[in-house]
Amino acid sequence: MTIRSKSKKLDKAWLHDHLNDPYVKLAQREGYRARAAYKLAEIDAELGLLRPGQRVVDLGAAPGAWSQYLRRKFTPRGGGALDGEIIALDILDFEPIDGVRFLQGDFREEQVLRRLEETLAGRKVDVVVSDMAPNLSGIPSSDAARMEHLVELAVEFACRHLVAEGALVCKVFHGSGYSQTVELFKKTFRVVKSIKPKASRARSAETFLVGRGLKGVGRPVDSLG
Repeated sequence: MTIRSKSKKLDKAWLHDHLNDPYVKLAQREGYRARAAYKLAEIDAELGLLRPGQRVVDLGAAPGAWSQYLRRKFTPRGGGALDGEIIALDILDFEPIDGVRFLQGDFREEQVLRRLEETLAGRKVDVVVSDMAPNLSGIPSSDAARMEHLVELAVEFACRHLVAEGALVCKVFHGSGYSQTVELFKKTFRVVKSIKPKASRARSAETFLVGRGLKGVGRPVDSLG
């Protein structure tokens, strides 16, 4: 079997699984741009991190499902004005969402970080959510290093901009570098929890780390549930 024919079979298998995925169908019914919305919804339901009136930064926001979830979370039942602030950032294009401020750029670049910080204008953030992931090369050691770098940047950003009891939700991959990433979270936050939402495909290596309460700042956090 040629590499091309193997690739075609894999593409067909992925498409079949995708079209029959219950979360994909649910997202289509409920108007979400991607099934990823339910990953954040599950994390929020378990830990109670998000509530109206908060300021949230959504890193790696495209196509916008997490920002959509935040927009709905911060909108009174029956509609109305957004109660809170959502700032989304991604290197990819982003179809506008009412009430969400979008910045386009690569989070790894210093000038993009400066633009984000200028947008915040010194205001602290309640929650940072990051669904960022690198373009995968297929070389495990290289991909792990790229992912670890993105997580480190998200943690560094959280340290500078979160309120004392703020939280960071960050996608990570199991595998090389995972234990070091967990240790980074434990050094940074008083409470750390690992969550694999049901909406995350079982065969996927992704999981999510949640850190809450910056160490050395503010009062202790009792629990994340």
